[in-house]
Amino acid sequence: MSDSKDSLTYADSGVDIDKATDFITAIKKIAGKTPRTGVMGEIGGFGGLFSLKVDDYAKPVLVSSTDGVGTKLKVAFMADKHDTIGIDLVAMCVNDVIVQGAKPLFFLDYLAMGTLNTRVAEKIVEGIAEGCRQAQCALIGGETAEMPGIYSENEYDLAGFSVGIVDNDKIVDGSEIRVGHKLIGIASSGLHSNGYSLVRKICFDLLKMDIDTYVPELGKPLGEELLIPTKIYADAIMRLIKDLPIHGLAHITGGGIAENLLRVIPSASSLVLYKDSWEIPPIFKFLQDAGKVEDKEMLRTFNNGIGMIAVVPETSAQDVLERISGMNEKGSIIGEVVKRKKSNTAGFQWS
Repeated sequence: MSDSKDSLTYADSGVDIDKATDFITAIKKIAGKTPRTGVMGEIGGFGGLFSLKVDDYAKPVLVSSTDGVGTKLKVAFMADKHDTIGIDLVAMCVNDVIVQGAKPLFFLDYLAMGTLNTRVAEKIVEGIAEGCRQAQCALIGGETAEMPGIYSENEYDLAGFSVGIVDNDKIVDGSEIRVGHKLIGIASSGLHSNGYSLVRKICFDLLKMDIDTYVPELGKPLGEELLIPTKIYADAIMRLIKDLPIHGLAHITGGGIAENLLRVIPSASSLVLYKDSWEIPPIFKFLQDAGKVEDKEMLRTFNNGIGMIAVVPETSAQDVLERISGMNEKGSIIGEVVKRKKSNTAGFQWS
């Protein structure tokens, strides 16, 4: 092997192994703030270890989900604000796990940069750790990749993976949903992490706005609104399904309210959504008016103020609403399950 003083190193190509090693040390401290029973060892090994204790489960089933943050990352780049995007990442994964009735156990992330920027990377991981604390799961590992030539300077990609556990007899699968069941929507914190390609087209291409532009309709700068992190519903849902008959759950992400609900209800059923039955945050009206977006397109692109929907028997609807309110969440009865008509191929209608 050559040992010439002119020989190239990996760092010369844009990958700094020493910097990555130092970053792992920082991550260990951050991950240590997300303790959970079952975690074994610490970050830095080839794989994350988790001891699965199943004494409380007759027939334990693992539920997993993987996701990213999408083009909301572009907004974080523009604002140079990276401390909440990790919350979005955890939320997009664990919110998909809990709709099966599963309790989140652990989380792993994948962060890829052109060149490792430790300031930005630490902010991202701190956000991931905060998301894990909110979801009551542990950050047990992940991967940080330097990929010069793939990602532009000061840009990165982010993905994650979560695992939860539920007893087979307690999986929330929609099989008990019947005609007459009520749809209870739990408020979102804002846009969450969907529809940002359209958001950016409206705000930055059409309106020529700046990330720091103050928007009177919103009462805050544009970037502050667009970077509100996705709400994590793990604690609220775990409390609800413990004591109340929750027969279906839908995480309202891409596809909006109607399409995500139709994934939950029986094929012979349809949905009626009640108009004006919940409060729609100002950001949605702002985007709709500015982009002249039709109602149908708004419903299939954005959550429109509803981030999670529970399908419950009519006799339990008020109890569920009271429990949601008691957890300082906003809940509304936004519709019901009805018998599907042959002419109703879309599967839902307004009332």
